[in-house]
Amino acid sequence: MRLSGLHLLLTYQCTQECEHCFVWGSPWRRDAMTLRDIREILGQAADLGTIEWIYFEGGEPFLYFAVLIRGVQEAAGLGFKTGVVSNGYWATGAEDAREWLRPLAGRIQDLSISSDLYHGAEAQGQRVRNACAAAEELGIPVGLLCVAQPEATDAAPAVGQLSRGESAVMYRGRAAEKLVARAARSPWTQFTACPHEDLREPGRVHVDPQGNVHLCQGITLGNIFRTALDEICRAYAPDSHPIAGPLLAGGPAELVRRHGLPHAGGYADACHLCYVARRALRARFPDVLGPDAMYGEPASQSTSQSASD
Repeated sequence: MRLSGLHLLLTYQCTQECEHCFVWGSPWRRDAMTLRDIREILGQAADLGTIEWIYFEGGEPFLYFAVLIRGVQEAAGLGFKTGVVSNGYWATGAEDAREWLRPLAGRIQDLSISSDLYHGAEAQGQRVRNACAAAEELGIPVGLLCVAQPEATDAAPAVGQLSRGESAVMYRGRAAEKLVARAARSPWTQFTACPHEDLREPGRVHVDPQGNVHLCQGITLGNIFRTALDEICRAYAPDSHPIAGPLLAGGPAELVRRHGLPHAGGYADACHLCYVARRALRARFPDVLGPDAMYGEPASQSTSQSASD
């Protein structure tokens, strides 16, 4: 597995609880990376020698502003291109937005702002406009991420992760519980491929606050604080992986067949069937399907510890 990008989930904490959130972000979460954690990850990324991009995401990374800024500075100092994903809650006025973004000017190559009806209406819209205007003034490349409502039939499917512009809902994480009632269903047998992720050569992975390395949110390949990233990459055998293997062979439908899982007749999309199947398999594959946070469950006592512990 050759990686060119690492997406750091700086925290699961967020200012909101959006119904489409992959990682169950919430104001009540307190998980967060420390500077020591970030430096360890950046060091391993540098050692790997193939990483080009480091993204800082969440949750809402601006909630840990000092750590975010220092993390971006150190990533840029190591020669990585950097990006940040935010909902722009901090852009309460034009001047305020400029001051929040000023430390990032010249250091990030992408600022992605989430803006859709899940984040609220007019007040949030003005903050998004403030954030975009400030970024443009400071020379920071900026774009919008927008998830369509379940009833939308013409939204483009996302590939790998949310794309710039409007994308259709991916029914995993909180969306698999909160939004599926509003979605049309299709026969489970038609979901014969993963339409969003390249599971054989993903190109990028996510790293959560506990150090878990995610092939897709909730499918873990190891823990970067316990096993070096280069070893995790070398050890990844997609066809023999208990989750990726069936998905590569025949999508979520094959995951259900391979493991003999009970199922309904229809699902909202491939992510929905995959997520439901993975939840049913967690007891069988606890080292692969986690952590609890990715499945909307309280953190267990066995949660992986970070480098700062």
